[in-house]
Amino acid sequence: MAQEKSSDLVRINARKTDVFDIFNFKHYLGPNPYLDTGALVFDFALIEYRKPLAIADYISSIGDRYPHLSEQTYESHANLFAQVVSEVGKLDMGLHLNRWNVKPYANYARISVQSLHERTSRAVVYFVWDWFEAITQDQDFYFDEELLTLQKQFRQSVYGGPTVYALLRTACEKGIPTFYLWDEGLMQYGHGKKQVRGVATTFDCDSHLDSDFTTRKDDCKIFLQTLGLPIAEGDIVFSEKEALAVAKEIRYPVAVKPVVGHKGIGVTAGVQDSRELESAYGRALAAIPEDQPIRIIVEKSISGTDFRLLCVDGKFVAATERRPASVVGDGYLTIAELIRQENRKSARLDTPTSPMTKIQCDEAMELYLYEQGLSLDSVIKKGRTVSLRKVANLSAGGISIDATPTIHHDNIILAQDIAQHFRLTCLGIDVIAENLSESWKSGNFAILEINAAPGILMHLNPAVGESVDVPSHILETFFESGINARIPIITFNKISVEELQETIDYILSQHPDWTIGAVCHDAVFVNRSKKSLHKDYNSNVRTLLRHPKLDLLIAEYEENILEEQGMFYQGSNMVVLNNPTETEMILVRDVFDGSTVVIKKENDISIRRQGLIEDYTLGDDEPFTRVYLKEIGTI
Repeated sequence: MAQEKSSDLVRINARKTDVFDIFNFKHYLGPNPYLDTGALVFDFALIEYRKPLAIADYISSIGDRYPHLSEQTYESHANLFAQVVSEVGKLDMGLHLNRWNVKPYANYARISVQSLHERTSRAVVYFVWDWFEAITQDQDFYFDEELLTLQKQFRQSVYGGPTVYALLRTACEKGIPTFYLWDEGLMQYGHGKKQVRGVATTFDCDSHLDSDFTTRKDDCKIFLQTLGLPIAEGDIVFSEKEALAVAKEIRYPVAVKPVVGHKGIGVTAGVQDSRELESAYGRALAAIPEDQPIRIIVEKSISGTDFRLLCVDGKFVAATERRPASVVGDGYLTIAELIRQENRKSARLDTPTSPMTKIQCDEAMELYLYEQGLSLDSVIKKGRTVSLRKVANLSAGGISIDATPTIHHDNIILAQDIAQHFRLTCLGIDVIAENLSESWKSGNFAILEINAAPGILMHLNPAVGESVDVPSHILETFFESGINARIPIITFNKISVEELQETIDYILSQHPDWTIGAVCHDAVFVNRSKKSLHKDYNSNVRTLLRHPKLDLLIAEYEENILEEQGMFYQGSNMVVLNNPTETEMILVRDVFDGSTVVIKKENDISIRRQGLIEDYTLGDDEPFTRVYLKEIGTI
């Protein structure tokens, strides 16, 4: 068991009252000497002359929050600390971060925990540290308030959007390599020529012309009308006077919305008279971006239920009913208090995995309550349900209900007929209908709008009903499996520029049409063309894997790089090691099934391929390059 005492007995980050010290933080984006995935690594030690509580005392308090942790035994305070950090790191969102490791040394322990966002992971470690110290000193610890701060921090990261996180997690489960391109603000799925890049549900293979067209609601309505599909009667207006005239012509109730917009911002349905129309027009006007002209749709408001139909790759995959946010009276609390109570529910954490968002209070809500003879200060009788909005905006607290099993065959065909006309991976179609189980040909049914970048959490994690695995549908559009997302990778622990060039030439002689990316400590190549060498080693690897025509990658990962930066990618098809150090042997840890491993120790050669091992000794003056070049064909 590790003594866990700081070697020099000097506090590094610990406060005077602390019994633990934590220091030497390092964040790895990918596999590293401690974990085969991205990780935050730090050192953990006990403070000399300050005695911690027994492990059982910490478990007693921690078990109140995480009962399953109290069912285990722990070798040391470090092991307990590591597992608690891993558990808290899921942020009560069910994040897929569950890997951790403890490596004991004489005077401290090195802890590694799986990490996605460095800033959040660091904050989690400090959070748990404060929790342990509070337990030691028998002080109150405001866990829930602090956890909300961590959740918000992760939500604001590039990985914290519900759609982005859902795709990222699914890619991880399927073995599809994924990384964020900071300069471009894009996620990349797959390597080299297998790659797809995108933002949420919009990808580089989508037509930007089609995507832009869906934002022009007026033109889309005309297009759908030419297809013979049902749309609401109405017109585009440029002033309040024109809006009043159109509403009078098509007769109230009407819906008012900006031509350019998203997430229901500026949309008002069920406008009953000219007074309401003036307010609705003002909200639509305020929602129009400054660089856009004033163009507002006034159309017939059709009674019924709001549904979202989702198509992926031109095929229908899911349907969701969307209901406006509401509260149920208890005879005591005001509507404002009922909203606050509702917003405290775990289902409304407003995280990347929660089924509902917080109910938002704004002018539109207050106006709708006023139309019902209510206000936020009203107390409603027990059991009465009060709808808070006319429009079922999920982003404002609406409720999603899976409707996929109930949809009528004709409505599936309608959705696919629309989707087939667009070169878009994902397409959301908003419709209103009395019942989605009835054909659009026979019922009260209208298409409201189409969306080129639809969110997917409402289908993946609806508030009511079964989950539809939309992320898998999307990723399987591009990759049948994780294998299909990868290009061959050869990893060396040591290779000179000359040997690298010789290897490139050898592969090109077998595959003259290939594009090969190669990087070592001293150079970067694309085929035989030398490229700029970035001082950050993994930036060179990322740039090569970002190359959309790359067929194969060759990379050197020596001990220094492994310890300082870790690896950028996970898994190799061939590993070549020349007198490897203990740290460099981790390259063998991360090979794929069926990969080839060539290890040279002095003049002794060991080759492992297809589960078989071959050992022999190099002949006099026999170059090592001859050995591994012969094996390259196995990948």
